[in-house]
Amino acid sequence: MKKEEKFEKMEQIKDTFENVAKDFDDIILKLVPFYKEMINDLILVIPFEKYENIDVIDLGCGTGTLSLRIKEVFTNAKITCMDMTKNMLEMAKIKLSKYENIEYILDNFYTFNFNKKYDVVISSFALHHLITVEDKKSFYHKIYNSLKLSGCFYNLDIIIGSNDEIQKFYMKKWEEFLRQHLSEERIEKNFKQYYEEDSPESIMNHLKWLEETGFKDVDVIRKYYNFALYGGIKRI
Repeated sequence: MKKEEKFEKMEQIKDTFENVAKDFDDIILKLVPFYKEMINDLILVIPFEKYENIDVIDLGCGTGTLSLRIKEVFTNAKITCMDMTKNMLEMAKIKLSKYENIEYILDNFYTFNFNKKYDVVISSFALHHLITVEDKKSFYHKIYNSLKLSGCFYNLDIIIGSNDEIQKFYMKKWEEFLRQHLSEERIEKNFKQYYEEDSPESIMNHLKWLEETGFKDVDVIRKYYNFALYGGIKRI
């Protein structure tokens, strides 16, 4: 895919999230099964004591839900909230307004460069917007290089099945969940956006790419059909 095509697609994705920012916290609960539980598991797997002074970056922070949970648990954490959507960052600022040591960066995954080392790199439902396999691999290398020794990276995201039959099953189970919460029109809109804007990959590929990058203790922490929490540690 040419750079111009990638830029156009990222602008389309950006516009989508600019328009839903105010309602996003309600929408995500209707789109993702066990969303709150998976967010909590991401917090629990972070291998630091609650009182430690850790540097954290939340990639594609959205409205700041994950960063808020970090501050609630790791009270001395310094957090960088990065997102490509201005309206999302404004919502995050409101949600995190009572906390200190939070930085906000408006940027996208293709132009963003890490300017410091972090103890924790986290992301939720954002990295699947990296378009190609090479884009994903390259970004994993950037994440790895941004981590301090013994730092961790964990990602909660949508994935696809390892083959066509598994993928059909995943989509069937997802549609069953959506029908419990959304109208037919909204479900059609969701799947239209999914096929036009999202570029998920299989969990097996993600794990392989992380190991190839150099991550250790790579594992799947939680998985529910086409949603997974996975990551690893930077060790010698």
